Amino acid sequence: MKATTKPWIFTAQCPSMIGTVDVVTRFMAESGNYIEEIHSFDDQESERFFIRIAFFPKSEEFDAQAFNEQFALRAEPFQMSWELTEPNHRPRVAIMVSKYDHCLNDLLYRYRTGQLNIEVPVIISNHPDLEPLAQWHGIPYYYLPITADTKPQQEAQVIELIEKYEAELVVLARYMQVLSPEMCQYLDGRAINIHHSLLPGFKGARPYHQAWEKGVKMVGATAHYVNNDLDEGPIITQGIQSVDHAHYPEDLVAKGQDVERVTLFNAVKSHVEKRVFLNGKRTVVFGR
Repeated sequence: MKATTKPWIFTAQCPSMIGTVDVVTRFMAESGNYIEEIHSFDDQESERFFIRIAFFPKSEEFDAQAFNEQFALRAEPFQMSWELTEPNHRPRVAIMVSKYDHCLNDLLYRYRTGQLNIEVPVIISNHPDLEPLAQWHGIPYYYLPITADTKPQQEAQVIELIEKYEAELVVLARYMQVLSPEMCQYLDGRAINIHHSLLPGFKGARPYHQAWEKGVKMVGATAHYVNNDLDEGPIITQGIQSVDHAHYPEDLVAKGQDVERVTLFNAVKSHVEKRVFLNGKRTVVFGR
């Protein structure tokens, strides 16, 4: 079947048991839905089963409510939870940023050109520097300065904006602030962060300069979900690029930023396409 529109997305998970793939695919066939793409994984460690299906209904009068009601009868014996996402759904994504613009610039470009099927209703920052970029894209920009003393009040303002603009996902596009435990809990499972990944680990100011002094041979980046463990949330995507003795600190910064923006884009794209499942402290990420 040749696709002329975007598919519906079905995602589900349940305890591991015999018949998990069959109960889904058989229902799809019996209800007249053509499966374009299917991925599944059974994790032997957590004993959890995960599946993602992109499908096209045979009938133009596809009824999502009827689909859910009918599938519920099949899913109950498997203790299966599932989600059905319509083809034209564009998740609302709030972006948080500080002064570095490479990740924000990249996300907005991919949003503008349709590479990311999202809406960006708001940009939030603790610095005023990138407001012109937001204005050029016609996106509301909120400058919310923060100090150690005002952190609770500032985070409360951030939450108000997330809820006002009905953001389904929050992307920390080099937002250079450590979130409070309360904020991490509020954003659990729906916020993505990006940071550099250098070996050995270099923390604090000027990490790329520290890395150059040690003669690193690769730079990288990690995109992960936010949790209360600083930069240790469930990993979605990672990227690396080789460097050598001819690369000076400014070269490492440039290459590192390139890896960061591509890695963050891949993480956001996987999330909005419903390819990522949280599996305890880990993730299951289905490819394209």
